[in-house]
Amino acid sequence: MRPSPHHAHSARGLLGALLTSLVSLAALLTTASVAQADTTICQPFGSTTIQGRYVVQNNRWGTSATQCIAVTDSGFRITQADGSVPTNGAPKSYPSVYNGCHYTNCSPGTSLPAQLSTISDAPTSISYSYVNDAAYNASYDIWLDPTPRTDGVNRTEIMLWFNKVGSVQPIGSPVGTATVAGRQWQVWSGSNGSNDVLSFVAPSAITNWTFDVMDFARQAVSRGLAQDNWYLTSVQAGFEPWQNGAGLAVTSFSSTVNKGSSGDPGGPGDPGGSTACEVAYATNVWQGGFTADVTITNTGSSPVSDWKLAFTLPSGQQIANAWNANLSGSSGAVTATNVAHNGEVAAGGRASFGFQGASSGAFARPTAFSLNGTACTTV
Repeated sequence: MRPSPHHAHSARGLLGALLTSLVSLAALLTTASVAQADTTICQPFGSTTIQGRYVVQNNRWGTSATQCIAVTDSGFRITQADGSVPTNGAPKSYPSVYNGCHYTNCSPGTSLPAQLSTISDAPTSISYSYVNDAAYNASYDIWLDPTPRTDGVNRTEIMLWFNKVGSVQPIGSPVGTATVAGRQWQVWSGSNGSNDVLSFVAPSAITNWTFDVMDFARQAVSRGLAQDNWYLTSVQAGFEPWQNGAGLAVTSFSSTVNKGSSGDPGGPGDPGGSTACEVAYATNVWQGGFTADVTITNTGSSPVSDWKLAFTLPSGQQIANAWNANLSGSSGAVTATNVAHNGEVAAGGRASFGFQGASSGAFARPTAFSLNGTACTTV
C-alpha cells in the first residue's frame, strides 16, 4: 500500500503510514508463505509434489486411524498419528518423500527407473527430526526390480534404518555386520512374503547424512539379491510408525541419479557400462585361519579405474589384515578398493590383493564377486 498522492501528510505522518504499510505487507507475505509451504494431507494415500521434482505421500495403509502430514517445501512433518498396531507385525504407515515411481505415481522429471549398470552414482542427502514418545523407525528405502516397472511392489527392498525407537526390528534375521559408505551397520535379511528385504541398521541414531545409493545397491548385487542388469525404480525417505509418531519430520531431502556416458561404456572410472571381469581366489587354509590371494582380470575392452570389488565372506570367517587393497568390512559383506599403485586396470590387465583371517567350522569360498557393481566370473 502507498499513501495517496491526493492527500497531504506531515513527514511524521507519512513515515508512520509507510511503516504501517510495510508491516501489513510483511504480515501478508508471511501468511502467504506459510499457507503455501504447509499443505496438510490427511487422506490415506494423498500426495503432493515439492520443488517440482519430488513426491511427498501420506501412505497410511496399516490402520484406519487418522494420520496427517504437513508438507513443507523441503520435506514433511507428521502432525497427527492416531492409533497403534502391534510392534511384532507390520507398521501402520510409511509417510515419505521420494524420487522415482510408486504405484504409477512418478515424481516429476525423474530418471527412474534406471538400469543399475548405467548409473555412475546416485548421490542423496537426508535430514530427520525425531521424537521419543513413539515406536517407529526412520527408514530410507531403495527399490530394485528385474524390469523397469512403475506399478507396484518390487523384487528387492533395501532399507537403511537411520533410527529406531521402541521394540521394533527389521524383517528376517541378523546376518552379520558390514561397513558400507564409511559407516558400520548391522545387516538383516529376509522376506515379507512378496519381496526380499535387505536391511542395514545403524548402531545409533543418524540425524543427517549424504551418501551414494549405489553403495547399497552393490551390496544387494554382491549378496545375490539383485543383478547389475536390474533397475533402480525409486528411493524413498520417511518413517514407519507402529505407535504414535506425531512430530517426526523429514526436514530436507535430495536425490540425483547420474548415468555414465552413453558412447563410452565401461570407460575409465565408470562403475557401470560393459565392465567385464574375472576373479581368481586362491587360498591357503589351516586350522583356525587362512590367507586369500585375489586376482582381478579386466576382460573388457576398456580400462577400469578406481575399482571396488564386493563379495561376502562365508559365516565364521573374519579378516585380520590385508595388503594391496583397502577393505571395508571384516566379516559378512566386504568391499575391497584399490590403493594408489593398482588403481587402474588396463583392458586385459590384472590387479591383485590379499588378506589373512580367522575361520571356524568348515571352510568355504565366497560364491560371488562384483567389480564396480558388475558381476564377475570366477575361476
